[in-house]
Amino acid sequence: MTTKPEEEYFARLEAEKKRKIAEAKRTALATVELIQLKAAHWMHCPKCGLELEEIVYRGVRIDKCFHCGGVYLDNGELEKLSGGESHFWDSILSLFKS
Repeated sequence: MTTKPEEEYFARLEAEKKRKIAEAKRTALATVELIQLKAAHWMHCPKCGLELEEIVYRGVRIDKCFHCGGVYLDNGELEKLSGGESHFWDSILSLFKS
């Protein structure tokens, strides 16, 4: 014979199990969605949607859209290109010259 506190305890345990299962499903779904989004957008220009091409500029591989002229840098590439503070803006502006 179970008492009311025991029933509540087991009901809470069961609810917690179901919550964890639901959270795992949500996380897995989010991971799958992220993979699908990455596959759909990988190396496509965020401005016009056409394909980006990798070019080497000052020894750094950067992404350029030859349709709209956009230039996109991955994490750390701006720092590599700028080299020093004095030539920072010259380096950036030269990327956009035809």
